[in-house]
Amino acid sequence: MSQFFIGIDGGGTGSRAVVADQNGNVLGHGTSGAANIVTDPEQSTHHILEAVQAAFNAAQLDISLYAQSAATLGLAGANIASARDAILANMPFARSEIVSDGLIALQGALGDEDGTVVILGTGSAYITRKGDNISWRGGWGFQLSDLGSGARLGRSLLQEVLLSYDRIIAASPLTEHVMAQFGNEPAQLVEFSKTARPSAYAAFAPDIFNYADQDDQVALSVIQQAAGDIAQTLRVLIEEGTDKISMLGGLAPLYQKYLPAEQQALIVPPQAEALEGALQLALNKFK
Repeated sequence: MSQFFIGIDGGGTGSRAVVADQNGNVLGHGTSGAANIVTDPEQSTHHILEAVQAAFNAAQLDISLYAQSAATLGLAGANIASARDAILANMPFARSEIVSDGLIALQGALGDEDGTVVILGTGSAYITRKGDNISWRGGWGFQLSDLGSGARLGRSLLQEVLLSYDRIIAASPLTEHVMAQFGNEPAQLVEFSKTARPSAYAAFAPDIFNYADQDDQVALSVIQQAAGDIAQTLRVLIEEGTDKISMLGGLAPLYQKYLPAEQQALIVPPQAEALEGALQLALNKFK
């Protein structure tokens, strides 16, 4: 039987780990670099283990106790079997499992309760638990999916900026602000779009919400369209039985006031972060 339980949250922005005893008492935390398990499994393994070692150091535990530990790793890219297996093979713990980063977010936000988490950051996704069944909506990438995400917001804004330049829609302080960033040259904006990654589009999202608060009509139009897409998905999930919604990610608090009142009434604050969700899953599975 394991003496210690480890939760790990790894993704493109960094790796975090927590170690707890059999009663779930947290003993130590640790952090390290990114864990891009699909593109760089070797570096990801290094960073994951570095975060765990930092957590053990904080808890004043020797790493020899890995042999008496069980770990749940919540990792972006866990759905890619080859990437998942490459990481799992190098874990030194007595027992280990790898699950998606979305699953640990769900567990952290709702605990063992039924409901839906809406993740609204650079990308977007909806994860619903109903009993033992967990289902996903969205999250297919911003080119065809991820409606309401920061990436889609930014791309929609740039479309409006070009329409305003062509005098098809009225310009606004926001469109003028964005055009100035590209030297008032639409060709520069088009060149940007040829290589821009989702995070580059998502960088425009804060400006969109800031200008919307100043009644900028283009900003409001972009947000209302995106909020409508979110509301449409939530409407389907509510019809299927969801009665509890937890919204996660940097854009989540900014969107809430744009959703229908009946959906806002179902929103509950997350109980804990994704890292705590990983620890809960480790305790649930291995204790």
